[in-house]
Amino acid sequence: MNINRLAAIARKETLHVLRDWRSLTLALAIPLVLILLYGYALTLDLRLVPTVVWDQSRSAASRELLELYAGSPYFSIRDYHEGYDDLQRDLDSGKAMVALVIPGDFAGKVHSGKPVAIQVIGDGSDANTSRLALNYATAIAAIYARNIAAEQMELKGRGELKQPVEMVQRSWYNPDLRSQTVLIPGIIALVMVVVAAMLTSTTIAREWETGTMEQLISTPLRAPELIFGKVVPYFVIGMTDVALAVMIGKWVFDVPIVGNAGLLFALAAVFLTGILFFGLLLSIRLKSQVLANQMAIITGFMPTLLLSGFVFAIENMPLPLQFLTYIFPARYFIAILRGIYLKGIGLEILWIDALFLAIYALLMMVAANRAFAFKLE
Repeated sequence: MNINRLAAIARKETLHVLRDWRSLTLALAIPLVLILLYGYALTLDLRLVPTVVWDQSRSAASRELLELYAGSPYFSIRDYHEGYDDLQRDLDSGKAMVALVIPGDFAGKVHSGKPVAIQVIGDGSDANTSRLALNYATAIAAIYARNIAAEQMELKGRGELKQPVEMVQRSWYNPDLRSQTVLIPGIIALVMVVVAAMLTSTTIAREWETGTMEQLISTPLRAPELIFGKVVPYFVIGMTDVALAVMIGKWVFDVPIVGNAGLLFALAAVFLTGILFFGLLLSIRLKSQVLANQMAIITGFMPTLLLSGFVFAIENMPLPLQFLTYIFPARYFIAILRGIYLKGIGLEILWIDALFLAIYALLMMVAANRAFAFKLE
């Protein structure tokens, strides 16, 4: 491999990138747009779920219970109704996602120490939100029941109610359980896949479509020199995008890197190399910019979004899909990102994931090199 010829191709591709300011702007703007869009729009947190109430008791006890719901960050009481028809109308229209029904004998049973049931109705058309809302509603009702039991114990002169078992909860690595803390590392992987595959999936195909491949074939260039020269400028752009995404994650979403930032960028470079050569392989095989770009989205973006553990836990997928995830490098890179970002761990734990990334990058290099032929079909 001649370094001078490789550098000449790299300069040629760099000049093309700089002249095509639209593509360069798009490549640098995509991280900003994606990380802001997904960071704000894609959230697993439950906040201020619209709630309607049918309070048949209309007592001090029921108002005390409703104050707990209204004071929580999870529920926003929008209206009070007088029947199931009104509740159903609001649930049907989407005005509310949760309905609370307090029976008429609520206060009497509470003060007499008898069990009483309140009804919580969730909009099951949004299964995830409904499930979380029902769980939070149950937890708030349990807090109210415990407070009532403690008050009754004090009134009877038995002292303070003591729990035989007290559970102390701690959430390591994400104490506030913020969904952004978990999602931002995954978004960085998504940004890298989109940008890298999009940029290199068209580079060789463009040479074929514009007819400049004949000029390259007539030169003494060898396949590795052309391929590596094509990748160099896009590698620089990709690593710039990683730096931008990391800075946005820290400054906008307050998600700093807990572990070794140098290790993160080093492994990001390995992952980026594999994705760049994957995009180049598509460009070589398909020889069409449009088709190569579409295939890059289908085979890069979609698996990263759906089959990497970014949004959906791999353990909850059907067994065949769990096995399928092993062939996608984003699975390993997201594990690395979360390990370094959130836990601060290093290669002593992440070495297997790093090894798979290195193997993938090497395979893509070899495949792209062998796929390229200096001849016209």
